[in-house]
Amino acid sequence: MPRLTLSRKIFLALAALLVVLLLSFVGFSIIALQRGLGAYVAEIEIRRMDWLSQLLLKHYAANGDWKKLRDNDEAWHRLRMGQLAGVLDGAASPDDRRLPPWYERRAPGTGRLEGDADNGAPPALPSSSPAGSPQLDLLPRRFSMPPPPWFFPDPRGAADSIYQRLAVLDAQGALVVGASIDLENAARMPIRRGRSVVGYLALAPMEGLESEADRAFIARQSGVIALTGLCGLAFALVLSWLLARRWFKPIDALTQAAQDVARGRLSTRVAVHGSDELALLGKTFNDMAQRLDKVEASRRAWLADAAHELRTPLAAMRAEIEALQDGVRTFDERTALRMHRQVIRLGQLVDDLRSSMREPQNDLLTTAVFPLTLLKEALDHTRDRFAQRGIAVDREAIDRIAASAQPVIDGDAHRLHQVFMNLLENTLAYTDAGGRLRIDVTIEGAWTGNCLTLLFNDSAPGVSEEEIPRLFDRLFRGETSRSRALGGSGLGLSICRATIEAHGGSIEAAPSPLGGLRMTLTLPLAASA
Repeated sequence: MPRLTLSRKIFLALAALLVVLLLSFVGFSIIALQRGLGAYVAEIEIRRMDWLSQLLLKHYAANGDWKKLRDNDEAWHRLRMGQLAGVLDGAASPDDRRLPPWYERRAPGTGRLEGDADNGAPPALPSSSPAGSPQLDLLPRRFSMPPPPWFFPDPRGAADSIYQRLAVLDAQGALVVGASIDLENAARMPIRRGRSVVGYLALAPMEGLESEADRAFIARQSGVIALTGLCGLAFALVLSWLLARRWFKPIDALTQAAQDVARGRLSTRVAVHGSDELALLGKTFNDMAQRLDKVEASRRAWLADAAHELRTPLAAMRAEIEALQDGVRTFDERTALRMHRQVIRLGQLVDDLRSSMREPQNDLLTTAVFPLTLLKEALDHTRDRFAQRGIAVDREAIDRIAASAQPVIDGDAHRLHQVFMNLLENTLAYTDAGGRLRIDVTIEGAWTGNCLTLLFNDSAPGVSEEEIPRLFDRLFRGETSRSRALGGSGLGLSICRATIEAHGGSIEAAPSPLGGLRMTLTLPLAASA
């Protein structure tokens, strides 16, 4: 069984929705057709009965209202028969027959009544009319006299006659005479006298569509509706499939790319098109893959640098031991001192590697700490070395602030002392002899951040703008030509950043106005400070 991917699930959901919509459309369309056909036919039928509306208008004009016609079935029958004169006289006349006057005995071979003049011709026979209308020529022309009523029954009296659904309404829509019909669904023809409407001729739609012609018409129209719906469904399904493939193609590409990254191919990237959510997802994936690639490259470089750093003291110790074994050197105090220095350097390097890899916040011993006191201790500890290098240390700001107010922070005294020592060691290692180190202190209150800021500015040489962002990377040195014995392990600033960030502060590097490097260290003050 094929796997149901997301694109297939979306397509199946759309297909089910389209099928339901199609069935609903076809069903409602057929129902609407069946219900609306009767009203439509009634509208057509009543438009063909304008001759009757003219008779009704003449009756209204002669009487001034509908009183003589209201509930007068006999008069209504005469009007339907076309006998307006009998209705106006109010009595039967020799011409009062069941058929309209134009069905009188006609002269053979002519379409006129016998004895009529040319200008007395009956009304013209309409070209199309529904079955049972008064315009039908019901009498064969060979009869010289009209047959009795029982010989040819009046089609108006048939149960399916249009006249059984016909009624006359007044201007307010009230029934005057005729069949009792549903006035809301009936088709209406206004009877106008001048510009005003004096009444309506109303025709109710047929109750049912029982004839073969009606059923054939409904069947044809239903077939057209169903075929149209099927064609629309096929087109919609094809379009849905194409759109589903187009929309989910980037997701498939992302899935494949994620699998490649999981297999270790970190150089994998996906093509990004457009600016929608999928494009944003693709950009995010590419950024993630790029960062992972950089992290992996940095990890490999770090391992190589760490191996090189460890190999240097080990190689020196091996050379000393082999020289002793070969008798080239004798084991004396100077040899022991050299080996001891290499062991100390190796131990310091291992400690630095361990410190740079662990999370400082996991083993911080947080207490109330006086950072300026720790910094003064670090300066006192390195005073002689700064003097040997001829580097002047300006600590006036520290002594002035420490004498007036002693800021307090929540932190680990040992770790902060290590940070200060690393910053001072960095200055000793890279500042030229005869240079200068100036330390500035700023204490900001609650309105401006409630923090302590220390600025370490040393003199030349400086660091290039390209190398400043990398100063806090593990095993990075700003100047590779310097001696490793002078430059240290390259882990000091990395340890400083990890420790300061664990205390909730920050440390940044920038060019110093003295020509060297500026280190800006910020620590949050304790709440009671």
